[in-house]
Amino acid sequence: MSQPSQYSVDDLQYLMSRLRDPQTGCPWDLKQTPQTIINYSIEEVYELADAIESGDIDDIKGELGDVLFQVIFFARLADEEQQFTFNDVVHTLCSKLVTRHPHVFTNGTLYPSSSNGEKTKRSTAPSIDEDQVAKNWERIKASERAEKNRAGLFDDVPLALPALSRAVKLQKRATTIGFDWPDAKGALAKLKEEVLELEELIEQAEQQNLPDNFLPRVEDELGDVFFSTINVARKMRVNSEQSLRHANKKFVTRVDAVIDKLQQQAPEGVESDNLSDIHATNSKVDSERLNDLWNAVKHEEKTS
Repeated sequence: MSQPSQYSVDDLQYLMSRLRDPQTGCPWDLKQTPQTIINYSIEEVYELADAIESGDIDDIKGELGDVLFQVIFFARLADEEQQFTFNDVVHTLCSKLVTRHPHVFTNGTLYPSSSNGEKTKRSTAPSIDEDQVAKNWERIKASERAEKNRAGLFDDVPLALPALSRAVKLQKRATTIGFDWPDAKGALAKLKEEVLELEELIEQAEQQNLPDNFLPRVEDELGDVFFSTINVARKMRVNSEQSLRHANKKFVTRVDAVIDKLQQQAPEGVESDNLSDIHATNSKVDSERLNDLWNAVKHEEKTS
């Protein structure tokens, strides 16, 4: 059989069946279960996020494929247990998205239809803004939760989510019952309040006036600061995860630049790419010097 000029999803499903063939399949793939591959799935999503941030189109395409393969893998495992198929996954997804976008699929079906049952051109969707879409989305999801006997406001917000992502989801869900700040200033005022409470604990630590529950209180107050910071980001329509990832990247870039400057200023005869070697030679890099170099790097960023 000749090879196709371009593989399709059907080819991918066939490939998956070959990998899971009990007689001729891959030993590693045959041993996998939904429980064993879930960590791989999580890793693939993070790798996709890195690819998107890098802007490398080929890398994005490859990582999207890896994520798709996880979906195909899970569906194949379920199919073998006669639970559901990949087509069932697609059907469930399309049905859900049609239901949650009544402003697009105005007749409640994927394809517009005429009186004689034939598909027609798409009708013009009614005018609706992003905020109204979000409200409709949450209203429809609330109805879906009720049908699944998940009456609690936060019942379907997964505990396994990373804490930052779960905080965002919890805050968004709370807005559906009006539990929200009216604007970003209100959220910022709350953040300042939480920072002051943390500052009081730090002052107690400096004065060695520590209560028995000091560490749990620090953890609690820091948690409030993190949670309030995410609230401010949400009110400013900033993606908290993306913002923090950007801050991490910026920190790495700046520290690398500081290390470069330290290496350039190393004593004569010291040639090393290792900062610890520079420390050993200079005994200790003065914190004030590091701060000066950090500020120099920031200044160069602004003027470049």
